[in-house]
Amino acid sequence: MQALIEVILPVFLVIGFGYVAVWRRWFSQAGVDGLMAFTQKFAIPCLLFTAISRLDLGQNFDLRLLAGFYAGALSGFLLGLFGARLIFGRTWEDAVAIGFCCLFSNSVLLGLPIMERAYGADALAANFAIIAVHSPFCYGIGITVMEVVKARGVAGPQVVVKVLKAMFSNTLIMGVGLGFVVNLSGLTLPGPVNDGLDLMVRAALPAALFGLGGVLVQYRPEGDLRVILYVCLISLVAHPLITYGLVLGFGLPVEAVRSAVVTAAMAPGVNAYIFANIYGNAKRVAASSVLLSTALTVVTAWVWLQILP
Repeated sequence: MQALIEVILPVFLVIGFGYVAVWRRWFSQAGVDGLMAFTQKFAIPCLLFTAISRLDLGQNFDLRLLAGFYAGALSGFLLGLFGARLIFGRTWEDAVAIGFCCLFSNSVLLGLPIMERAYGADALAANFAIIAVHSPFCYGIGITVMEVVKARGVAGPQVVVKVLKAMFSNTLIMGVGLGFVVNLSGLTLPGPVNDGLDLMVRAALPAALFGLGGVLVQYRPEGDLRVILYVCLISLVAHPLITYGLVLGFGLPVEAVRSAVVTAAMAPGVNAYIFANIYGNAKRVAASSVLLSTALTVVTAWVWLQILP
């Protein structure tokens, strides 16, 4: 219970403040859009840039860590995809969008603050290693499968072009990429630049959490309840459970196990709805799943923190 009060509730209180502020019209939806643009296009890319540029790549990029987490993520995608198609009879296009909801855990806006409050800022190195390939992996899987499905299995080189364009126009991926450039080149940034980046980093997560609450006001849990609950089950239980079993089996250190499982246990991110909206498939399921699973994470994250060593 102490973990719930001291670690998880503060994170969700900030989300709740954002939700209530927009719901009661104390803060405009246009303000939320601007805040999310600031966090996703500037502040969080700065956070990822500084984290990757200062990361000990040799120590933290453990293939066992990445294999355990992403095998769990891919399993979640396949369970969502085939469950939506075979159990609930959705179209293949809808099934891909639903699978993407089960694939894309909210690794930054929920995973980082909960991990930091639970285990301290020094415990985030493995989180950043996971996040470094999170968007490329998830968008690569989702866009490729959707385009192949839409082309009925005969998609050509245009699929590769769409995947690369979607990935490398993403500012989060740009931040990660530039971080790798600085890290691998050994470039030392001037002191004032580092200080400015640190100011941006301190603003990133609190502003993003408040903005996430404001974004969730737009979503309404309506219809498709069985499918939505299925997405929550895969995202909050199956994905972290598979990851937990794999990383334990791979013999990872306790710190890496925590990072992998906490990240896997997070609700689908807003990107799940963005993906569904881009293709116009399963938008209601995606929006409602993001809202409901984010609320349920208050409880499920606490359970996972009790289970983890």
